[in-house]
Amino acid sequence: MKTAIVTDSTAYIPKELREKADIHMIPLQVTFKNESFAEEEDLLVDEFYKKAKEELPKTSQPPLGEFVSLYTKLSNDHKEIVSIHLSSGISGTFEGSRQANDLVGEVAVHSFDSEISCAMQGFYALKAAEMANTGAGAAEIMNELNDMKKTMRAYFMVEDLKHLSRGGRLSNAQAIVGGLLQIKPLLHFENKVIVPFEKIRTRKKAMNRIADLLKQDAAAGESIQAAVIHANRPEEAQKWLEELKSSCPEVEFSISYFGPVIGTHLGEGSMGLGWAKK
Repeated sequence: MKTAIVTDSTAYIPKELREKADIHMIPLQVTFKNESFAEEEDLLVDEFYKKAKEELPKTSQPPLGEFVSLYTKLSNDHKEIVSIHLSSGISGTFEGSRQANDLVGEVAVHSFDSEISCAMQGFYALKAAEMANTGAGAAEIMNELNDMKKTMRAYFMVEDLKHLSRGGRLSNAQAIVGGLLQIKPLLHFENKVIVPFEKIRTRKKAMNRIADLLKQDAAAGESIQAAVIHANRPEEAQKWLEELKSSCPEVEFSISYFGPVIGTHLGEGSMGLGWAKK
């Protein structure tokens, strides 16, 4: 039986691509006042940014029962599941997957902590699906994902640090200093949490610095896939993509987005770039 591949909604893999690759998705929750929505199912990205202009929502991990239900369903046709989730340092989703494994006896669930999120989490899920579709077992897939992790990079900047501060993803002191000095800090994941990488004064300089970091890795000669990621800035993302293609023609580029859950914590206008070996 083929290994089943699961990820959560924060990988932001388009539905058509998930279906084509046979990737199962479990959604995180976004709550406006007393109304909750399943990300990427009940609430799509365009609608989210319209609603978020009026009210900033709260986010939560999938209920444990949804993991158990999905894994139980998959156990009918699969003996193994590789379940890939956003960083355990910013969400309990990965731990929910592990807990569900203890409650579903018919199938072996291999939970993978991506230690990151968004398109880079999607890179892991798509690689896992590609391997599963050619007959690879869970152990082989997990080994490949851990190997990919050595080359995984992502840097991003936000328009306003208050969202990260409010959600506890960045300290208040850092948010205040950044706001006063109009700093556009480059952020990245380190030890599973979001931390500043460098402090840069302007948006353009921050984007140029990220591009330079990609060029350094691309110069090593490895085949690289990269994704421009934006929070409701499609035109700016497309323009940056064209610039990056021109300066790094050997890199395979795509465009993705910060969806409702991650967008809640980063805020509209955020921009990022992530890459890994192909």
